[in-house]
Amino acid sequence: MRPVGLRGRVIAGFAAGALVLSASMALVSYQLIRGSLLAERERTAVRAAYFNATVVNSGLTGDHPDMLEVLRSLDTGSERKPVLRRAGTWYARSADGGVTASIPEPLQRMAEEGTPGKQRIRADGQPAVVVAVPLSASTVFYQIDSLQELERTFQILALVLTLVAAMTTGAGAALGWYATGYVLRPLSSVAAAAQEITAGDLTARLDPASEPDLARLTTSFNHMVDQLARRMERDRRFAADVSHELRSPLQTLAAAASVLNRRRDRLDDRTATAADLVTDEIARFQTLVDDLLELARSDQPADRRTVDVSELARGVCRTRGISEQIIQGDDQTWSVDEQRIEQLLGNLVDNAIRYGGGPTAIRLGCHDGRHFIEVDDEGPGVSPEDKEVIFDRFVRGRTAQARGDVDGTGLGLALVAGHADAHGGRATVLDRPGGGARFRVELPGCAP
Repeated sequence: MRPVGLRGRVIAGFAAGALVLSASMALVSYQLIRGSLLAERERTAVRAAYFNATVVNSGLTGDHPDMLEVLRSLDTGSERKPVLRRAGTWYARSADGGVTASIPEPLQRMAEEGTPGKQRIRADGQPAVVVAVPLSASTVFYQIDSLQELERTFQILALVLTLVAAMTTGAGAALGWYATGYVLRPLSSVAAAAQEITAGDLTARLDPASEPDLARLTTSFNHMVDQLARRMERDRRFAADVSHELRSPLQTLAAAASVLNRRRDRLDDRTATAADLVTDEIARFQTLVDDLLELARSDQPADRRTVDVSELARGVCRTRGISEQIIQGDDQTWSVDEQRIEQLLGNLVDNAIRYGGGPTAIRLGCHDGRHFIEVDDEGPGVSPEDKEVIFDRFVRGRTAQARGDVDGTGLGLALVAGHADAHGGRATVLDRPGGGARFRVELPGCAP
């Protein structure tokens, strides 16, 4: 399961905090409003019940009063139901409908004892409040006030508060998204600068004035880059100086070896063999020094110009005596560093000649917005273990070791990777369909 990122956690935290806060406020508000409205409604019901009880009591004169007529004289509307209990008999204006049965017995006993009271009940399945007003020792007036309309008000209130809580939660998530975007913006600048440095631009720096709160981070980052740039420059100069200083004695040795080679026929067999070994090793040493010099320059930015890469590849093939018919792709005009791409192509072709029996195809093309160069060979291929390190410096594949090849310097493919990286691209090795290896270099800048 993929872990949730920092931004997701912050947004979730803001949303959860907003939800808890809004839900708590909504619950407290609901309880306060509900309690206040119920208390006010009960006070209204009590006042109305006492008023109607007074009217009823004034109508209960004489020996045989008309109970129904007295109750019908009340103006109670449809929300109130008056009920009279006299001498153990219930009287109502209309059919009972379970109204009297909904009046709690404890309230009835309390009223019959002469104590007025009120209680919330459910009449006909609806919420209501019943008020009991004793009129005499044998007569009690009851009034049931429906709370159905108030209940609907509570439902609407609950819905509104729920929507407000949901909107507050959404606002909290939006605030978290904005806050993380604002907070992570400086880190995005750090990431962008790091990418530029990785691409070879060691002049990339952060502006300390852009985020005063992150001045320490900015200063530390810039100091780190300065130290890195100085160290890389020292290493580059060291490699270049060593390689340069080695050239003079190598030229002297090469000249001496050339003299020995010209007089080889005057030497005995053992001395001639030794002279051949010295000549071969000096040539290999010169190649190694040249590669080291190129490697020292490989961290420099690419000098891009418009180059006909197809013609460049043909020149590489002509130099090595390879048929130009293996080149696939015409009119390939790219914006690249000509010298680097020429050496990159040459190293890939040399690698195919030395370890793969020669190149079988050289492809130049464009795919998904990236240029690509592919060199196929029909050799034994590259093992999965070697694919991981084949482009590292001084690494020679198992094929070369198995063949006992000592001519390679182990820097050819490292230079390929270095030149690809200088262009913002990458070098990979794949298995060629049908056997062999396929070395592929991808470079950005291809028009889609």
